[in-house]
Amino acid sequence: MLSCQCDKVILRLLYYKAKETFLHILILGSGGREHSITWAVKQNPKCTKLSCAPGNAGIAKIAACIELNINDGQHVKEWCLNNNVDLVIIGPEEPLAYGVSDILKNANITTFAPSKAASKLESSKLFTKEICDSCQAPTAGYDYFDNKEKAIEFIKKSKFPIVVKADGLAAGKGVVIASEYLKAKEAITEMFGGHYGQAGNQVVIEEFMEGEEASLFVLCDGENLISFGGAQDHKRAFDGDNGPNTGGMGAYSPTPVLTKEIEKKAISKIIKPCLSEMRKRGIPYEGVLYAGLMIKDGEPKLVEFNTRFGDPECQVLMMRLGAQALDLILATCEKRLGNAKITWADDHAITIVMATKGYPIKYDKGSKISGLGNTSENSNQVIFHAGTKNHGKDIVASGGRVLNITTRASTLKEAQLRAYKIIESIDWKEGFYRNDIGWRAL
Repeated sequence: MLSCQCDKVILRLLYYKAKETFLHILILGSGGREHSITWAVKQNPKCTKLSCAPGNAGIAKIAACIELNINDGQHVKEWCLNNNVDLVIIGPEEPLAYGVSDILKNANITTFAPSKAASKLESSKLFTKEICDSCQAPTAGYDYFDNKEKAIEFIKKSKFPIVVKADGLAAGKGVVIASEYLKAKEAITEMFGGHYGQAGNQVVIEEFMEGEEASLFVLCDGENLISFGGAQDHKRAFDGDNGPNTGGMGAYSPTPVLTKEIEKKAISKIIKPCLSEMRKRGIPYEGVLYAGLMIKDGEPKLVEFNTRFGDPECQVLMMRLGAQALDLILATCEKRLGNAKITWADDHAITIVMATKGYPIKYDKGSKISGLGNTSENSNQVIFHAGTKNHGKDIVASGGRVLNITTRASTLKEAQLRAYKIIESIDWKEGFYRNDIGWRAL
């Protein structure tokens, strides 16, 4: 068996040397982020075969959807070796925490994703805080607890508001901004009580940072980095930034708050020092790094790192970049970022999330969605599927966030009007959306 595996690896190495461009690309994931990456990659002529695991009803229209356990690195590796996959792009955070990228890279399968060790920048809030402490990157003051009673004792003496975070991965929902003691106590009790699974076994309690949030993305190849653009997300479920925290109800790019000057400060004061500290620890970072920033008086502070493209921020970035995205991904994997360049058009993109009523707390699956064919999709408007599946001839909702109506135009207002007009043509009584996506910029 070992000999057979070695033969496969040798054949793959010979195969790589014999060809000039990538042919077969596999994207792991099933959300709107992965649909937008698939859409962008599909436009690049270097991609001649495209697969996605497990995909969704929207992705199935442009790529082959494969049934794989994407958190099982051995399973993914075997499929890649048996199907001559040339490049794997990992979308969600869970496969990173399971070390899937390490297994693929060890099998000489080119993979766009950080290692399991490097992905701790997202999978552990404490690890990120320790990195920031070591390189003096500006972020919120914090304390760390692995005991509920000690955490509750701490908040009795705290100045409110405070931020309570589950240390591990919680699908973007393990963060509570508590304005008073009882709210903080409830959050701590839920986290240690298993509300977010093992992610809440440890809790980070931070000081509340005032300002305006923005997301900055950079590509890193272990040594070099290049800015991949900025966006602004809308986390609250309802208009006016009210309601529970979600994985994101919409986004737009570019965002006025993230000026060129502030972007330079964020890279020089936060991102570069943290990546340098990672290299010192023998954990070079390769892939996309998403820095959530809090900006006040022209100064950025780090809110959190994500070790993959944000969702739904990825959708607006892919809409603006198109086929360029694959060239940049390849430059990252091949450690060519030192010579890479991005050509940005003078445009604006917006994405509006349609979610199932009740999201993010309690919602039903299986409701039928009609009217998706009423809008022609092109380089300026696409409905990215986030949580859908085919049920016979129908498309049904299979998750909380279900559709991402994404448009591009010369102004943000024009893109916004176009997106909301598309929503009017969709017949889905069980869905809801915010009416004010982009309000900060507009």
